[in-house]
Amino acid sequence: MPLLTVLIGVILLVFLITKFKLNTFLSLVITAFVVGLILGIPVSDISTSIETGIGGQLGHLAIIFGFGSMLGKLISDAGGGFRIAHQLIATFGKKRIQIAVIITSFIIGLALFFEVGLVVLLPIIFVIAREVNMPLLYLGIPMAATLNVAHGFLPPHPAPTAVSQVLNAPLGHVLLIGILVSIPTIIISGPVFNYFLHRVYPQVYKKNINISVLGEYKEFELKDTPKFGISVLTALLPVILISIATILSFVLPAKSVIYQIITFIGAPDVAMLISLVVAIFTMGIFRGLNIKEIGDAMSESVKQIAMMLLIIGGGGAFKQVLVDGGVSKYIGDLFGQTNLSPILVAWLIAALLRVSLGSSTVASITAASLVTSVVSNSSVSPVLVVLAIGAGSIFADHVNDAGFWMIKEYFGLTLKETFLSWTTLTSVISVSGLLSILLVSCFM
Repeated sequence: MPLLTVLIGVILLVFLITKFKLNTFLSLVITAFVVGLILGIPVSDISTSIETGIGGQLGHLAIIFGFGSMLGKLISDAGGGFRIAHQLIATFGKKRIQIAVIITSFIIGLALFFEVGLVVLLPIIFVIAREVNMPLLYLGIPMAATLNVAHGFLPPHPAPTAVSQVLNAPLGHVLLIGILVSIPTIIISGPVFNYFLHRVYPQVYKKNINISVLGEYKEFELKDTPKFGISVLTALLPVILISIATILSFVLPAKSVIYQIITFIGAPDVAMLISLVVAIFTMGIFRGLNIKEIGDAMSESVKQIAMMLLIIGGGGAFKQVLVDGGVSKYIGDLFGQTNLSPILVAWLIAALLRVSLGSSTVASITAASLVTSVVSNSSVSPVLVVLAIGAGSIFADHVNDAGFWMIKEYFGLTLKETFLSWTTLTSVISVSGLLSILLVSCFM
């Protein structure tokens, strides 16, 4: 049974990491091999699946993480992150700092993938947490929840955009209703969940921890740091470039030269490269650093994320073996005939695919293809089904997804702590999102 195989794989992985203290990347690859054998993938094809999974996962993320870590390092070393954090604290105050984090995360989350948003925001959140003497996770939960909701629910992110096209749902309607659904979902999974997790599992909220992938925390005199405007511009330039490209792509002719140029500049990889070049000047050369000093800082930043990249690649290997092993087809057959509401069916299929396969994008697009006939024969708005698929695709993020390992490494958590905080949080996001969608359905 494929779902039982997924469970065996997760248990084996946890056992290798916690009991044998085996390297996480090695544990993921071993687990991928074992699961591939159980699923009946020919031995000669398992290696291909693993290589495809690692390559597919890192092909895009390696560039983003590499440039993102360099960008964050330059901003951090120059004191730009300190300046931004200081201004947010002064504007919102310590008591309302979660609101500042949510608003900032939502704006960034509209334009950037979840993983890219984390890379851009975390260095700033790290400084804010130190300055207000708060655990990093206390601000990290509302940030990550907001980014995740935007990634799963709102166009122009790939999954909701693709699902909208498959189900013939107007993108504008998906965006507007998606924002409406996102508001209660973010409140419940951000500040409310934060409050209860802090009461139930306070040991996960650690102060003054050193996290290698974020580098060392540095003290600055405010007068020695870059101005707030140039710090924000440098930090958010990837968001600005991608946002402009996304907006203009809807109004410019697809075959025009301007469209081609804008699309090129707004591609995440290119936007990060342009932003990094700008940062070399604004956070380096213009502040008196020479090229060698800037190059040394960027090299150091890449060393800090090397192991995390391998771990994320290992998660991709595990995911690909599950895809090639036919787990998604099995889940689709489970819901071949049902009398449940299309909203619930869409959410359940997407949630099962997410838990089994790892990737929220793969879960969303696969779920859309499986519920097309159900939606066409129903009076339920396809907009709500698109959002239900998005909510389901966020459910119970665990070891077969890159996001799980990013959260673990970035927040300095153990495997157990990541399960109890992050996996639980994504489940809360998914369920609260579904409830919000069902509530909206009563008025449509």
